[in-house]
Amino acid sequence: MNMGENKIKSAEARSWSLNQIYFYLTEGCNLRCRHCWIAPKYQSEGHSYPALDVQLFHSIIKQAKPLGLSGVKLTGGEPLLHPQIREIFDVIRKEDLRLIVETNGVLCTPELAQEMAFSKNSFVSVSLDGVDAETHEWLRGIPGCFEAGIEGIKNLVNAGFKPQIIMTLMRRNRDQVEAMVHLAEQLGAGSVKFNILQPTARGEKMHEARETLNIEELVELGRWVETALSASTSLRLVYSHPLAFRPLGKMFGSNGDGCGVCGILGILGVLADGSYALCGIGETIPELVFGHAKKDLLNDVWHNNPVLNEIREGMTQRFEGICRSCIVKNICRGNCVAQNYYRSKNLWAGYWYCDEAKNRGLFPETRMKPGSVS
Repeated sequence: MNMGENKIKSAEARSWSLNQIYFYLTEGCNLRCRHCWIAPKYQSEGHSYPALDVQLFHSIIKQAKPLGLSGVKLTGGEPLLHPQIREIFDVIRKEDLRLIVETNGVLCTPELAQEMAFSKNSFVSVSLDGVDAETHEWLRGIPGCFEAGIEGIKNLVNAGFKPQIIMTLMRRNRDQVEAMVHLAEQLGAGSVKFNILQPTARGEKMHEARETLNIEELVELGRWVETALSASTSLRLVYSHPLAFRPLGKMFGSNGDGCGVCGILGILGVLADGSYALCGIGETIPELVFGHAKKDLLNDVWHNNPVLNEIREGMTQRFEGICRSCIVKNICRGNCVAQNYYRSKNLWAGYWYCDEAKNRGLFPETRMKPGSVS
């Protein structure tokens, strides 16, 4: 490669806009979810764990805005557990950024719901994994969290939100999918997202214990949700299987509700200790941590980190497995590069769901390049 080509590649690398930062605000969580892909420590009233420093949070925001930052997502652990969450909201408002919050709803008081509503074009999703306390609390591990989560959703609705309910699918709650849609309608939610349980961290143990749905069940359930169930409700339903399995009309999402498109080329994660990372996967994979906000300039991390540049330069030509042959790979981008790396230590590995579907003859042939071997 000559010097001119080097300059071109450098310019291309520096053209990437940092659209959104995912802030994993807390190392602790007030629930003990058996499926969590980050596996935070349980935080009780008598013991707390570190949370992201507010001044550091603001410094990161200031550095990110010249790079193109337009919004932030607050997640955890549990973001509302942050001891200075109101100050966090205040920074976001003053910086005129869009706010997205992922919460279990337990701590969502009327006051906090209103605080979130004051932010620009804000969007909140609440995790609810069953339509009764027995199911939800079996997964979430803390008595009383079902009613508290329901109350949190009601507080959001009263503050003017049409919150999204997120239900993670598994064998235990498979028969409650339709009932969850009806519950969401009754509560005043705006959408329901059905998440496929990932084989990561605690979720890996659930897969090994066969508490999850198999690939045949997941594919069939997705087909039913996106056809029959979607036709029966005015709510937007999002089923988080890869794009190759979706009808064309359901490939793209809006309002922050998620559509399965990996936004990795415009997103960076910040962990509760102030580390920069690919996303929350940095909690379990140290090599996907890219430095620390107290000592590394965000501009340098964003433009010069070798892993980020490898992803930019290799996307999507280097994909392997089924992803190499998929005709929607330029949109899907491997569905989740972080999950693919966790599974194989290879950024370019095929997505586990698609690989399993291919092996069972379930991958849609219309989504494969002509001449590919199915």
